Amino acid sequence: MFPGQGAQYQGMGVDFEETSGEGKALFNLASAIMGTDMGDLLRNGSAETLKRTDLSQPAITLANLAAAAYLGERGVKPAGCAGFSLGEYAALAIAQVISIEDCFKLVKARGEAMQAAIDRIRAGADASGMAAILGLPSEQTEQLIAAWRNEGLTGLYAANLNAPCQVVAAGTAKALKEAAERFKKAGARRVIPLAVAGPFHSPLMAEAQERFAPALEKTAFHDPHIPFYANVSGARVSSGAEAKALALRHIVEPVRWTDEESAIAAQSGVTAALETGPGAVLRGLWKESGARIPCFAAGKKAEIDMIDTAAG
Repeated sequence: MFPGQGAQYQGMGVDFEETSGEGKALFNLASAIMGTDMGDLLRNGSAETLKRTDLSQPAITLANLAAAAYLGERGVKPAGCAGFSLGEYAALAIAQVISIEDCFKLVKARGEAMQAAIDRIRAGADASGMAAILGLPSEQTEQLIAAWRNEGLTGLYAANLNAPCQVVAAGTAKALKEAAERFKKAGARRVIPLAVAGPFHSPLMAEAQERFAPALEKTAFHDPHIPFYANVSGARVSSGAEAKALALRHIVEPVRWTDEESAIAAQSGVTAALETGPGAVLRGLWKESGARIPCFAAGKKAEIDMIDTAAG
């Protein structure tokens, strides 16, 4: 399972560039496509620099794929793959739905399209963002948002269905402010504004979807070689055509991670999950899902070596 935007930190993935032949090749390829030294960016880029959507998306994807490459060098072959939000592109590459080169080209185009949309939103009068709603069942949160929209509270959307009682909403600043009070009255334990660049996975990102569409359209998508699960459907994808259609919808539709986790846990023969990339968010969400299958950290060389040692 590959993490998405927000998991980045200075120095992520560089241990694979320094110790893995495939990792080094990935850094070289990403640097050529991005037109910048990705190793230098990851070693020396500030936290603010790495937050930029046009830079963080290729950087996180590189760290994800480098971790997967090292797992492969250690003889670990995935039984299936999925990614949270941006992480889905690394999953598409590992499932051989798209090539590694096309993966980097797509996340470059996607990051630039989303950054342009975010810059326009920030320059306008209608600010927007995201907030986490904790303590309400995800189904209830979605139902409340739909009901309030019918009552006239527009500009509010369920963006990430992260856990049974954790949903991230995207919306205009006005809608989020009003909804926060409503969620609390409905029984939410907390409503936490998030320090994110924009209202991701909502119709408010329609401009980015439109900008990204030409790059996606000219990219070849193939049928998955191993089970691949998608955010938009929360289910296993059967064909390259389906994956491509979902990739376009992905920018403006919610991440149904809880459904995806259930589908992964139900796959026959799966005995463990690996968070293959930076951070620990997916392990936390996996634990909240109640899945009995263990989930291990696999974002650093030392973590992967530890898994390998534990496995005997």
